[in-house]
Amino acid sequence: MKADTAMASTKMTSVSRRRAVAGLALAVLAVAAIGFPLVFSSPVTTNYAIYALIFVAAVSAWNVFSGFSGYISLGNAVFFGSGAYTVGIAARDWHINGVGVFVLLPLAAAVGAAIAVPFGLVALRVRRHTFIVITIAVFFIFQLLAYNLNSFTGGTVGVSAPFLPWTPTSFNDHFYYITLACAAGMVVIAALIRRSRFGLQLRAIRDDEDRARGLGVHTMRVKLAAFVLSGAVTALVGGVWFLYLTQAEPNSAFDPLFDLALVLMAFLGGLGTIAGPVLGALIIEPGQLYLNIRFTNGYFSEILLGALFLIIVLFMPRGIVPTVGEWVKRLRTRGRPAVAPVRSPALGPPTPPEASEAPAREARK
Repeated sequence: MKADTAMASTKMTSVSRRRAVAGLALAVLAVAAIGFPLVFSSPVTTNYAIYALIFVAAVSAWNVFSGFSGYISLGNAVFFGSGAYTVGIAARDWHINGVGVFVLLPLAAAVGAAIAVPFGLVALRVRRHTFIVITIAVFFIFQLLAYNLNSFTGGTVGVSAPFLPWTPTSFNDHFYYITLACAAGMVVIAALIRRSRFGLQLRAIRDDEDRARGLGVHTMRVKLAAFVLSGAVTALVGGVWFLYLTQAEPNSAFDPLFDLALVLMAFLGGLGTIAGPVLGALIIEPGQLYLNIRFTNGYFSEILLGALFLIIVLFMPRGIVPTVGEWVKRLRTRGRPAVAPVRSPALGPPTPPEASEAPAREARK
């Protein structure tokens, strides 16, 4: 009994220590993020940071659905481009200028959610591999609509953003903090979802959808809710991207490489984790921007992205965060048994087999 009490106390102390370290690390990271444009005031550097934060928010939104549920989407550019065009068309037709254009961002999110409902009701009725094909088909439908609805979308010319009354020296700083708020907010939402019953239901679907359904999880409802949330946030981020870039064209707003970049970022960092997609976005997007500026060949960065994806799949399929976590765990347990010793009957009954079904049962409640 004393041994069990001591072991429990040691575990609680270890958990408290890890939480304290994590809290300190988050505080340092927050201070560094807030002070970044004050230290690195170059417009080129802040431009890299803005694009990285845009993709942090977008890939975190993508991960809430695809990473948690296991349904890999290659159609999130539909929401991204729709959000950009919504802000541009509304500002043009309603004659909204200046900073007042930012009130259109919730409208972009609403349009993204509205598109995600019928999109999801059709696509989520099939299994994972067919779902990927449907998302690609829907993406090309929206891209073709943007090209051909000239009177509405502007055709190949696209739409332009209204003028923002900010000085050139402060323009990037304003958008840095806007994108930082979007990225931080989406990461917090993703973390809360992962710890909630809703996130547990999504992971139960990812592990075994038929079993989750048999245990009472409303799989279609859960998948659709995550898909709509992902679409709404991605559309809002697309609106911010449009206001920063000041122009949206069909080939840039509805870009197939956008979806491939999201998938690569999530797989590089760790699919289904919270920190993994964030790390992947912070690595890949600035690197891709640097390569586009450094090399005149416009396809060089895409070639490297494809090669990087193959390397990740072959040698680090779980991503950086899970793999590094395993390495750290091995270092911490060196010299100790890899698994806990089996308890004797005198110390209590063994763990019942039903314990393995705890996540699914909890998701059903």
